[in-house]
Parts: sequence; C-alpha cells; structure tokens
Amino acid sequence: MNYYESEDLKKFGNITEFQEKMGNKFFEYYGEVFKEGALTAREKALIALAVAHTVQCPYCIDAYTSDCLSKGADEEQMMEAVHVSAAIRGGSSLVHSVQMMNQVKKVTM
Repeated sequence: MNYYESEDLKKFGNITEFQEKMGNKFFEYYGEVFKEGALTAREKALIALAVAHTVQCPYCIDAYTSDCLSKGADEEQMMEAVHVSAAIRGGSSLVHSVQMMNQVKKVTM
C-alpha cells in the first residue's frame, strides 16, 4: 500500500468536507498568501518548493514543481531553491549541536 497517491493531490479542495468553516478560512488565507505582493508569484512558488522539500511533502513537491515551471522558473533555479532548503535543514541540525556541546561541558567539567 502506498501512503501517498498522486491522485490524492486533486482532492486537496475536499478538506472542507469535514470542517467547512475552517477549510474555507484556510483556502482564503492560502489564496491571499500566494497573491503578488512584495514577492512575485514566481518567487513565492520557489519558496514553497523549497519548504515542500524541507517538510518532505510529496504532494507539495509535485504541486510546486509544476507551479514553478508554469511561472517561468527553470530547473537550475528550482534545484538551487532545493539546495537552500537542504542547507538550512542541515544547518538547523548542526546549530543544535551547541546544545550538546553545552551539556558535555556541563557534565564533564
């Protein structure tokens, strides 16, 4: 059994089925977030693609890969966004090593 079925992405709009009020509020917010503003729609799509990789959501990766392409991003830009995600994710793990180092010093000194 697959946990992620690509066809399920098309059902995203159905999240209002069990909780219409909150689902509609989410989609209203979501739509507002992705409107052109200080950032272009293309820039927002690249950010979303990077975040999708960080949170490891296959639905989001598929959706924002297509969205990036439709908004004029190329493969190099998309991969660079993914590398930014990887660098932040790796750095996040490494910066937490300070906690470990603090604890080692506390215990051993």
